[in-house]
Amino acid sequence: MALVLQGATFLHQYLGSLLHTHPSKSDTALKLGVLSSAQINPAAIIRPVETHPDVILYRIASRDASTAAKAAKQYHFAKSSGSYQELLDDPDVDIVYISTPNGLHYEWASKAIQAGKHVLCEKPFTANASEARALIDQAAQKGVIIEEAFHWQFHPAAHVFRQILEAGPHGQILRTEAIMTASPGVPKGDIRWQYDLAGGSAMDMTYALSFTRYALRAQRPRTVHSVTARRSAEDPRVDEAMYAYLTFADPSGHEVHSRIYTDMARDWVGGVVPRFWELPSIEVETEKAIIVFYNAMMPHLYHYIAVTDKTTGKTRYHRQYRGGPLWGSVLTSVGKGGQSHWSTYRWQLEAFVDAVRGKAPAYWIPGDESICQMECIDTMYQAAGLPVRGTNADKGD
Repeated sequence: MALVLQGATFLHQYLGSLLHTHPSKSDTALKLGVLSSAQINPAAIIRPVETHPDVILYRIASRDASTAAKAAKQYHFAKSSGSYQELLDDPDVDIVYISTPNGLHYEWASKAIQAGKHVLCEKPFTANASEARALIDQAAQKGVIIEEAFHWQFHPAAHVFRQILEAGPHGQILRTEAIMTASPGVPKGDIRWQYDLAGGSAMDMTYALSFTRYALRAQRPRTVHSVTARRSAEDPRVDEAMYAYLTFADPSGHEVHSRIYTDMARDWVGGVVPRFWELPSIEVETEKAIIVFYNAMMPHLYHYIAVTDKTTGKTRYHRQYRGGPLWGSVLTSVGKGGQSHWSTYRWQLEAFVDAVRGKAPAYWIPGDESICQMECIDTMYQAAGLPVRGTNADKGD
């Protein structure tokens, strides 16, 4: 369940910061600027930077100077700014992490690019596909790196999951079913409920779509069979929950039926028990097996990849916290194969720094992938009869 996972990751990162020695920083370490004082910052970027020898916490910005100063003091940034633009105007900032509300991603990522900064931008990448295309084009023109922070894809467990799917003995993929919910639900008044800030379950819980496309190496859906949204009572443009039934094509052209379910206010069992066990996951049925990646969103906390043979009914479990198909032979900043206590965000930072330094990262999400992800989300909203985020649509009926 999404909110429980978020809290667990904050604790995981905090304890990791206390238990593991921080490395000395290199003389040429990249200087990080953080745009916004979002709650996700400690887990997503601050703690990971503490354990990376080639990045320092240099500057943090908020729209309120006192908030920025407080965060800088708490997390040991060298400087703070009372405006985002002031941070971008600092020539010493090398890389920028953007954790503003969804609807502001494009504006500030674009300004960061124009300022010559490399950008790590939280998911969803932008409010819509048009904005995503523009950012990728701008980054290419300026010669800077931009990456969508789909952190889970950088974790060794994700690579083992894909290896199992593509190894061959399980046959072709027939169907997928991905889910991400919040139970208890996202609190009312949260920015994720605001249409003008590109809120909605399909936006905030875009992981479920990401799990699906990653498993299939798919781009856009070949067929949209149905998309149904449960609208927010406060703003009918915002999807409280969305259920999509799509058909994608795998790299060989084989069609795969995919169901995707997101819910920011998942009902409780019997009205009294929150679904704490319902972690973001994907089930894949192949010709010969049922394969489940449980807790694909934050596998550093706990995960398993269960492979059940259809003929024998026997299940084998796989777990991977370091090394693996992609990281196993890589000499990371702290040793070969990385560290088992690293969070998904720390693996992501490792790859991001390598890319900025001109090295070939062990794993990377190309800009075209982020564009396709936003195109899929736009398509789902249109099929559900809801306005695409970032458009000036009036409130629905």
